[in-house]
Amino acid sequence: MPDPKHIAAAGGSGLTQNPFAALSSEGLPSGPEKLPVSSTTKQQPKKHRGRVDILRVKAGRGGKTVTVIKNFVGIGLPEKEQLAKLVQRACGTGGTVKNGQIEIQGDKREEVARILTEANFHPVFAGG
Repeated sequence: MPDPKHIAAAGGSGLTQNPFAALSSEGLPSGPEKLPVSSTTKQQPKKHRGRVDILRVKAGRGGKTVTVIKNFVGIGLPEKEQLAKLVQRACGTGGTVKNGQIEIQGDKREEVARILTEANFHPVFAGG
């Protein structure tokens, strides 16, 4: 005699009921119209998010080189942390967000500039 607490997994009739089968779409508004996407549709260019400075710093770091990204305008800490993670993954190095600036291990200024340009910032190499 089968145990009443267990449901047969071999495809019994207990799992074939559709709870939405009795519903109808009569009286409901129609969905939004889908416009055809054409190749001539122009997307608006994204707005530049401002200038950021990229520095190469050695001082106070035991002789190790660090790339510092600073002078962000209108960007909060969560977005800086997200941007730092993106740069770290792209450069294959470690990094952190300190005092409102992103610090990336090593001299990675070119890679950082490329990523910031893709994120619609205007990167500027500053310092040595």
